[in-house]
Amino acid sequence: MNYLVVLRTLGLLLVFTSLIMVPPSLVALFYKDGELQTFIESFVFIFIVGISLFLPLHKVKAELRKRHGFLIVILAWMAVGFFGAFPFMLSDKIALTFTDGVFESFSAFTTTGATIITHIDGLPPSILFYRQFMQWVGGIGIIVLAVAVLPLLGIGGMQLYQAEAPGPVKDSKLAPRIAETAKYLFYIYAALTVVCALTYWGLGMSFFDALCHSFSTTALGGLSTHDASFAYFNNAYLELACTFFMYLSAINFGLHFTVWRQRRVLHYLGDPEFVFFSLIVLLTIVLSSLFLYINGTYPNLLQAFRFGSFQTVSIITTAGYGSTNFSLWEAYIPLFIIIIGFMGGCSGSTGGGIKAIRLLVMYRQFLREIKRLIHPSGVFAIKYGRSVISDRLIQAIWAFIGAYITIYLFMVVAIMMTGLDFKTSFSAVAAAINNLGPGLGEVSSHYADISDTAKWILCFNMLLGRVEIFTFLVLFSPMFWRK
Repeated sequence: MNYLVVLRTLGLLLVFTSLIMVPPSLVALFYKDGELQTFIESFVFIFIVGISLFLPLHKVKAELRKRHGFLIVILAWMAVGFFGAFPFMLSDKIALTFTDGVFESFSAFTTTGATIITHIDGLPPSILFYRQFMQWVGGIGIIVLAVAVLPLLGIGGMQLYQAEAPGPVKDSKLAPRIAETAKYLFYIYAALTVVCALTYWGLGMSFFDALCHSFSTTALGGLSTHDASFAYFNNAYLELACTFFMYLSAINFGLHFTVWRQRRVLHYLGDPEFVFFSLIVLLTIVLSSLFLYINGTYPNLLQAFRFGSFQTVSIITTAGYGSTNFSLWEAYIPLFIIIIGFMGGCSGSTGGGIKAIRLLVMYRQFLREIKRLIHPSGVFAIKYGRSVISDRLIQAIWAFIGAYITIYLFMVVAIMMTGLDFKTSFSAVAAAINNLGPGLGEVSSHYADISDTAKWILCFNMLLGRVEIFTFLVLFSPMFWRK
């Protein structure tokens, strides 16, 4: 493997990462909140590191291959996580430690939404904007990752959708076409953000809050500019709008593009993953709302539906917003929602989790095995739309889900070894690896009080969940490093 081309690409990515400091610098200048120097120093440092890697190697000529792509993806996510922590450490208003700064940065860029910062309402506007903007940048990075890199792994993500989708979304090769695909998906992503921001503003948020929350809504990040999250606004219409935009953001952005290009909204109903995901969300909303009403958590069914639907969609889509402290509900209700949250969003969305498309295939595989028991000599094909799913792809999905659950269980034990109880450990690892954010027990409000060891373990889980595990695990294969 040509490591020089990897370093050159990483240097260029860091140069682009330094540009993330420009928008919050302008916010600091506008509000005169005293943080301008923080972002200028961060910009200069990251830019110098990036240009120092890139310039000496800019003449290196080598073709980027699959193995380069996997290594670059992991190093890039790690780099933005570490270097993105600088403003949090340099700011006099919060002055986070290295561990806390990296945790907050990883949480934002991976759109996890877990925070160690308390008294968020008192933070300077530029720091608040920076946290939200990091999520938005991470969100579009996830979409590009899903379209450009994950199909090469063959683990049942975008490949199934690409078999059905027309146009540029169908191209899964790392070729010039992928730039065209990423461009169109960015347009959809940006347009959804703008519409979301204008909707929030029109429903009563300040322009600053509307913009910041539109960033984290479309990215399904869940960080807020207020400690109480959406409960701060206590506005049912805002919660309804947020629920709608979280749902839209959890749908495959390639599907959004196809619908937009063909001008046919009914095309959504022709996508099996969309239908499966929507049914699971609807069923979970109904059950959680009924549970809340039956248990007397809320005095009437309307309130139970209001808070139950918002919190359900927030957790399932892995956004992680809160309109109430759901950890205070009857114990089995938040546990039920968190377990369903392992599904996450659709492939090619900003959501985390296993992804609905894989669970759909596993469900159909389960039905096929039942049929085989009844008719041992029968031949039963599993289809996704009009395409027959190969046994090779089904095996890959089984391997992915098996690895996902196995790693999750090991990480729960690892977190418990740091001194946290099972309830906290179970939910904290679920929140990290599913990029979901809020947990139960000691991490129901924030993650500030857990040990540094636990924070590093959770950062590792955030990274694993964001790159969908196999992108990381492939680096540990001896075959990967052979010439």
